[in-house]
Amino acid sequence: MSAAGDRRPVLPLDRLLSPEEVAYFLGAPVKTLSQWRYKGVGPRGLRVGRHVRFRRKDVEDWLERLVDPHGRGEVA
Repeated sequence: MSAAGDRRPVLPLDRLLSPEEVAYFLGAPVKTLSQWRYKGVGPRGLRVGRHVRFRRKDVEDWLERLVDPHGRGEVA
């Protein structure tokens, strides 16, 4: 159990993330994340039945690819 009175199990760090969790982490609306996926410019997602899920590593790898090696921010 994760906390007193909370009956939800503690989930492993390698569990799949929902679009809402990834959007919150990135500070972007879920709709923007969806548009990025549609355009092929966002983090790689997985289809699990009708649902889209993300691996934490895929999101982190995507963020690393955005970093400009010269320290100027996002790569255009």
